[in-house]
Amino acid sequence: MDFLECVGPDTSAIVFRLLDDPADLARASAVSRSWRRFVVENQFSKIQCLRAYPEVANFMDIEICSPGSSVSRNVRSSAAAEFDKLERDHRVYMHLTHGLLSPYNTKDCIIHCVGASSTDRYPEEAIENTLEAADRLGWNPSYWSSRGHRDPAVAECLMYRLQTDLCLVDEIKMRPFKAFFRDDEPIYSAERIRFQMGYPKSPPWSGTTIYGENEGQLIADSNYIWTYTSPEFPMLQENVLQSFKLPHPVLCIGGVVKIELLGGVVKDAFDGLYYICVSHVQIVGMPLSGKLAVAPRGSSVVLGYYSTPRKSRVPHSE
Repeated sequence: MDFLECVGPDTSAIVFRLLDDPADLARASAVSRSWRRFVVENQFSKIQCLRAYPEVANFMDIEICSPGSSVSRNVRSSAAAEFDKLERDHRVYMHLTHGLLSPYNTKDCIIHCVGASSTDRYPEEAIENTLEAADRLGWNPSYWSSRGHRDPAVAECLMYRLQTDLCLVDEIKMRPFKAFFRDDEPIYSAERIRFQMGYPKSPPWSGTTIYGENEGQLIADSNYIWTYTSPEFPMLQENVLQSFKLPHPVLCIGGVVKIELLGGVVKDAFDGLYYICVSHVQIVGMPLSGKLAVAPRGSSVVLGYYSTPRKSRVPHSE
């Protein structure tokens, strides 16, 4: 006797919603055509994603994309076409769920820098220096420095592009810079730190490269949709790689992370201004499949699926 027919659709749906392993859902959908149809029509693969990572709710739709072509959307009214769409969505969400719920080893997910809110001396003190693990290269110091401010409350930010459009982020690590070439060796840390994750609006980003003269303008909040904002973390005035672990792993939708540096701590002995300096940054987590893409649609976002991995479209500094 068929389980679905025996207990009915309502009770069956309750049981299927209890499945938290993508492999169990895949096995259930392979039992028979009726079981697969039940799984697809009730969108259980999407439910698994939402339960594990509520950020998935940001996706308004799913689109199958072809490399080298624009994303196309097939909108048909027939019942068969509607089921085809649900089945397509099911396959993509199963692919996403497998990435979200599989065990993983964390790594630094940064692929390149996007820009900084300000830079004191460009390119000697540019954001690219924060990708180097050491605070000096040979005899030369390696760090990013903000411009100086009379008001210590002025916030600065650093922005990075991750390896794929979708990444799981567990923690951010940062080491403030100690000016070892000064007699008093000041450490130019921020007072507090906060993180935002999201994606760039289109179309202004296509083919854009950020240079020192325009990076502050191009990393403005008006160019991005932020889907996650972390709580604030206190930062120690110590020249060590400090770990800022998020309350839970976060799905970064769009592959862009903004690090907000809130408040200067050290007044420079030479000019009396407050600076924030960073020697190294890591964004630790796991990149998901490069076949999954993020495509803005007005104030919403679409989850795209490519048959082959795609490259980043977010501009970066040079």
